[in-house]
Amino acid sequence: MVVFCRQVRYTGGMAAGFFFYDLETSGFDPKHARIMQFAGQRTDDALNPVGEPVNILIRLTADTLPDPDAIMVTGITPQATLADGITEAEFLRYFYEHVVKPDTIFLGYNSVRFDDEFMRYLHYRNYYDAYRWHWCDGCSRWDILDVVRMTRALRPDGIVWPFSPDGKPSNRLELLTKVNKIDHFAAHDALSDVSATIAVTKLIRDKQPKLFQYLLDMRDKRKVAALVQSGEPFAYSSGTYPSEHEKTTAVVKVADLPNGQGALVYNLRFDPAPLAAMTAEQLADRWRWRKDRPADQPPLPVKAVKFNKCPAVAPLSVVDIGSQKRIGLDLAATQRHMQALRNLPEFGARLLAAMEILDKERPQMALLANEQAVDGQLYDGFLDERDHDMMGVVRASDAREIGTLSPHFHDQRLSGLWPLYKARNYPALLSSEERAAWDTFCAHRLLDGGSGSRMAKFFARLQALAASPGVPASKQYILQELQLYAESIVPSDASEA
Repeated sequence: MVVFCRQVRYTGGMAAGFFFYDLETSGFDPKHARIMQFAGQRTDDALNPVGEPVNILIRLTADTLPDPDAIMVTGITPQATLADGITEAEFLRYFYEHVVKPDTIFLGYNSVRFDDEFMRYLHYRNYYDAYRWHWCDGCSRWDILDVVRMTRALRPDGIVWPFSPDGKPSNRLELLTKVNKIDHFAAHDALSDVSATIAVTKLIRDKQPKLFQYLLDMRDKRKVAALVQSGEPFAYSSGTYPSEHEKTTAVVKVADLPNGQGALVYNLRFDPAPLAAMTAEQLADRWRWRKDRPADQPPLPVKAVKFNKCPAVAPLSVVDIGSQKRIGLDLAATQRHMQALRNLPEFGARLLAAMEILDKERPQMALLANEQAVDGQLYDGFLDERDHDMMGVVRASDAREIGTLSPHFHDQRLSGLWPLYKARNYPALLSSEERAAWDTFCAHRLLDGGSGSRMAKFFARLQALAASPGVPASKQYILQELQLYAESIVPSDASEA
């Protein structure tokens, strides 16, 4: 049996140190896009750098077309990753040898929802456990973006807070560093963003140390669960709430999620009376995202809180008079709405039924979007112990052994990943039959769908960007590089057609 980590009980407080990290990716969907740059910096618990920063490019493979809009932002071309990058398997070996250390807190700016997801899919594709790196051996994770949101809403003193060009409050990292005169020499370069995130974290710790320490301790999912499940209203800062309320409101639990790892919470700004008589189907309809939603049918004021995603939550007592004015929260109204909810004992059950209706729709939507390819099946179930052992054999094998290895897995996902793992990380080891199978896979991935294929959409977007007056001359070369890269990976049959 392969032992992945010793069991360490989390005790709260400061850990041995932080590892701030940031990714630049080929797109925005972790199922299909890839990490192109990984950068990070370890610090001690006083946020002083420890050791040299990490800055690594990861090669794109021939089955991946980047999103042109993403590349226009980062400036990292596929050719740069091919010239200076390493494979995903090589990167993960480095990651575990040099980055993953006991008692490390992994964190970034929106890392829980974005960077961590890309890292999980990267692990899954390359036969590593997708989760254990941020909970084994006393390790944990955190997210500075939600810390920023709650600090701005509840304890803003000592920090200059930016606004977007339209006058709305904004928490974008590059704006926050600019107004606080923090050096941020190259926004959207991963290493520069890491340095800026460390500086913002120091700023909050220095100006609002009590809130900083409280939220650091609240990264423990058990503490989050205790607060949420108390039945009392609490403050919650989340990107789903409007900026005019500083992304913060008062909520209360209305139902436990079926997996026991979270809860549905109700936004107490809203009177639940109009929802009292709704059926589960009507609640589901109100819950669906609709771009053309009528003004008299506001979205359902309910969302899920996941205990293990480091949500920024705090007792409602922290919302002082100044904060109430700042976020536009009427505590008397929240109490009335709270009492109204208590008079609706079946409301939570109907919400869970509505959620089940929506959950049944998602697999059908995913199938239509062709997202059931093995790369995107991370969350289709947990792996058994024997498969974990075999994954360890794969990871421990060198290039010579990979060429002759024939691993046997219980889980069909892992079997399906094997030819892709070899082709992406060890292309020189492929037999003629394996090379032909890889070429066929790439052709289907890039060309299936005709005018709606990845390749067709890629070239259409390139043409649109080239014709756009908003693209500066300094970035025209990126479009040319993307054109050349796509032409270089067009499957031979297509290029001869």
